[in-house]
Amino acid sequence: MTTSASPEIVWKLLLDAASWPLWSKVDSLDTTRSVDLSHDGDDRVGAVRAFRTGRTVTGERLTEKVEQRLLAYEDAFNSSMHNYHARIELKPTANSGTVIHWYGEYETSWLLRWVMPRYLQKFMQGKTEGLARYAEECKPAE
Repeated sequence: MTTSASPEIVWKLLLDAASWPLWSKVDSLDTTRSVDLSHDGDDRVGAVRAFRTGRTVTGERLTEKVEQRLLAYEDAFNSSMHNYHARIELKPTANSGTVIHWYGEYETSWLLRWVMPRYLQKFMQGKTEGLARYAEECKPAE
């Protein structure tokens, strides 16, 4: 997915867990189940960000950060997936935009193996598209 927004703008939105409900398919940030969230919107490696989608709350522990290039996280708690690892890679484009590549791997029960791949792919694609659009809305006027 490519956005005309700069890597700086996209990066700030990714790091600030409170912004995710504005552009993604998550309903809210559950601060009571989150751990070590930064007050300045720059969550650090080790922070657990708990997101509510419907009645489900999932936790994602940040595992790696490379400024304006990479944000990685793993499952901290999720009842339907195990050993979940995801990476969000940002690459600047020649015209000051950003390519966003968001992908992950996980294990699940044999019952969910038929449903989860399609659901998760659609969910992650929706988050990526929402991030790209919202970042463009945040661009400074030229």
